[in-house]
Amino acid sequence: MNAVNDTRRTLEKYMPLLVGLLVAFLAGKALKRTFWTLFAMYWAVHASGMHF
Repeated sequence: MNAVNDTRRTLEKYMPLLVGLLVAFLAGKALKRTFWTLFAMYWAVHASGMHF
């Protein structure tokens, strides 16, 4: 029974860190995708000759 309690305590201890890392990873992927999408749209407009 002590092993189960120790495992649960360890999981509860590190769960916020793991969730935070997962959120940071997914946010980074989303920002990267957004950056490259906007970059491609800029170059498509620039290459077409339309300038703002």
